[in-house]
Amino acid sequence: MKRTANAVWNGSLKEGEGKLTTQSKVLDKAQYCFNSRFGEGKSTNPDELLAAAHAGCFAMALSLILGKEGYTPDALEVSSEVTMDADKLELTGSHLTLKAKIPNINQDKFMECANAAKDNCPVSKALSLKITMDATLQ
Repeated sequence: MKRTANAVWNGSLKEGEGKLTTQSKVLDKAQYCFNSRFGEGKSTNPDELLAAAHAGCFAMALSLILGKEGYTPDALEVSSEVTMDADKLELTGSHLTLKAKIPNINQDKFMECANAAKDNCPVSKALSLKITMDATLQ
């Protein structure tokens, strides 16, 4: 299975702008720019997209792991905060925050499954940065 995306950049780093298009066309010439990555611009940026990918992948992986253990989650609410050291132009971490509603699971099993998903979801495996997590069973 392969997925594709396309980026087009025009102009200098600070004054230029780009457009991102995904294979599914969910993003179709979505704008991104220097200010959206390093300031408060209103378009998307690679770091935000990485955070979305990590949160989504983790949620799916956790659902899979829970299913193998005999649990079906009512809700898995996940956010990812990707951090960049702007001086080094280096992504340094992704912090996952999980709020879960899972019937009939105890805290130990919940944490075992959540940690397995954190360590083994495909996006986590692809990242070479520190991954941390706060997980709450509601």
